Amino acid sequence: MRRLWSWLRVPFWLGLGFGLGFVLPYTLILNTRVQARFNDLVFSVPTRVFARPLPMLVGEPMKPDALKLELKFAGYRHDAEGRVPGTWTGGGDHFVIASRGYAGPEGGELPLRIRVTLGQDQITALTRADNGQPVKKTHLDPARIATLYGAQQEERRLVDLKQVPTLLLTGLQAVEDRDFKHHFGIDLSAIARAMWANLRAGHVVQGGSTLTQQLVRNLFLDRNQTLVRKANEALLSMLIEAHYSKGRILQAYVNEVFLGQRGSQAVHGFAAASEFYFGRRLQNLRPREIALLIGLVRGPSYYDPRRYPKRALARRNRVLDEFYQTGLINDKVRKYAQGQPLGVVPVPQLARDRFPAFMELVRAQITSDFDDQTLRKDGLSIFTTLDPAAQIYAEQAVTHTLDGMGKHGKNLQAAAVVTNADNGRVLAMVGGRDPGQPGFNRALHAQRPVGSVIKPFVYLEALAQPRLFSLATMLDDTPVNYRQPNGKMWSPQNDDHIAHGKVLLVDALVNSWNLATVHLGLQIGVGNVVDLLHSFGLQGINTNPSLLLGAVDLSPVQVAHLYEYLASGGHALPLLSVRGVLDKHGKTIKRYEVKPGRGEYHAAVQLVTYAMQQVAVRGTAHSITDGGLGWMHAAGKTGTSDMQRDSWFAGFTGDRLAVVWVGRDDNKSTGLWGSSGALKVWENLFQNLPTRPLHVDDSSGTLQYAWINPKTGHTTDPQCPDARRMPFIAGNLPSEHDGCFWQHLRGVFGGQQAGPASASSGP
Repeated sequence: MRRLWSWLRVPFWLGLGFGLGFVLPYTLILNTRVQARFNDLVFSVPTRVFARPLPMLVGEPMKPDALKLELKFAGYRHDAEGRVPGTWTGGGDHFVIASRGYAGPEGGELPLRIRVTLGQDQITALTRADNGQPVKKTHLDPARIATLYGAQQEERRLVDLKQVPTLLLTGLQAVEDRDFKHHFGIDLSAIARAMWANLRAGHVVQGGSTLTQQLVRNLFLDRNQTLVRKANEALLSMLIEAHYSKGRILQAYVNEVFLGQRGSQAVHGFAAASEFYFGRRLQNLRPREIALLIGLVRGPSYYDPRRYPKRALARRNRVLDEFYQTGLINDKVRKYAQGQPLGVVPVPQLARDRFPAFMELVRAQITSDFDDQTLRKDGLSIFTTLDPAAQIYAEQAVTHTLDGMGKHGKNLQAAAVVTNADNGRVLAMVGGRDPGQPGFNRALHAQRPVGSVIKPFVYLEALAQPRLFSLATMLDDTPVNYRQPNGKMWSPQNDDHIAHGKVLLVDALVNSWNLATVHLGLQIGVGNVVDLLHSFGLQGINTNPSLLLGAVDLSPVQVAHLYEYLASGGHALPLLSVRGVLDKHGKTIKRYEVKPGRGEYHAAVQLVTYAMQQVAVRGTAHSITDGGLGWMHAAGKTGTSDMQRDSWFAGFTGDRLAVVWVGRDDNKSTGLWGSSGALKVWENLFQNLPTRPLHVDDSSGTLQYAWINPKTGHTTDPQCPDARRMPFIAGNLPSEHDGCFWQHLRGVFGGQQAGPASASSGP
């Protein structure tokens, strides 16, 4: 014994000294580090940004292609049955959709399987797919459109263990760590089994790491295969097991494990992986999908189901075998699951600023309420107003129209803003001809002369004085020579270089005659028009008469704000891009709502809208009707700046407003008019966009209709030649009447004859 001690004495004291002098202090340091990390285990969860939920109700405008686009963009997968949440089947005019349900700022909805019938570009029937009962209204969950990441682009979605399917928890342990409930951080028997299996196979086929060791690698260590790292891994694992329950360790693992990569975006946790691979929430996964996710733990890159589907399929089926061997599923379930395809959605559901122009508007709205740090790490959910179909169609309209112009369109740029005509919510925004590329956002920041797009507001200011002006008021379309304050003469001309003499006010707007507009503007006062524009928050407005013809620089968003007033029937509505914000627990912490103004000019707005509808029938935008879109009864106005540098069109239907600008960044001439540039983009958009026709609302009885002699502006009889029926603000019909006989005499002798008024009321 003494001889043995003499041999062991030096190693013993060296070992004891090493243990007391290094291992113990090192262990205490690691212990402190572990406790600090676990006690403050707060994962940085990025903010996720969503589009609006898609409303589904009978009468809602909808086209088959638009519905398919919405489903695709929201990550719904087409299959033969449409039974699992997040899937659909059918096509043409008949769809069966299994919605996923959602929680949003206005509440939420449970998953629902619905049968949708389309016809005449709208939903004609909506029923439950299981029992055929009619559904009054429901929504499809909103598509995810962006993610706001911090310094590390890590995608994760935190869940509690009670939110995780039981099969995933038990299956994870069965495949990765069968002794998880019993070991103390490392499993010596598992290590021995792995070594033996690997030795027999001649290569690594099995690992011996516990779930705790895998968690340690993710939280504390790098991937280097060294003895020091292995020792640290074992020591840290034992320390974690000494301090924390199995449940807490398992929950940390479920939320931390690395399961995929898309570019620089790393996917951590099973909840995020469920959305990344299947486009569905974790709670809705089936055994075969759970098996695939667990199989990915072994090597997310090697078994990537999108890049290496055969490997992934084999790995998934092996995991299903282990489920069966451990009694987690029966043989029938195993065989059925192994016979099914992987079922992975083709496009990963990780959206990162897919629509940079729209996202810039979103950030501008929310930065007053949330700082950048909160947005990037607090796991917020921002629900926006974006309509995916409208956005995609707007982008396509811009690119297809400009590309279709050949060499002429090569140097052109464009911007577009689409809103909900009823409430001012921004549905789409295009900032340039390459919509997916970040950069200068022309929709927000390009201040360009608007041309005749401003004219409806000159006429609105006049028509708000019904005792003085109506659509039948005769205006002078005669030469104007106005001496400006600098002494120079201003002599505008009509685009056709013709002075048309006496013209109806409605015709002056429909044909965009400059001379009549200037005479009208000078009569009502340029200052009053300036005040009207100031009421919309616009600053720096030109106070010279040239304002009446559009000598004012505005952005497409500002023009959309102006026209939203007309499209909503005369209600002052701010443009909104965000509906609300939820915290990481799903609680609404901010809602953004529109409070419409009083609408003092409501009746006058109806008259201007009627006139702009005529623009789309027989005026500068008649190609809308000529091209087959007359059924929309759209109202709009073209605009062209000096030297044809800017082409504009602003127009709205019963529920959609779109403003389009086309021009060049170098401010050179485009060679385009409003009708040959921006209007073409608008028409391209509305060829595809589901919408309602526009009808002037006279339910309040504020309008009265009468037949008018277009040569005098007097009332006339319906049967008289060229008689035109048009609306007036009730109680303000022209006081003079022309019968057919007197019209004939006037045509012969040029005289005038007054008579009693004759009018009809009604829409």
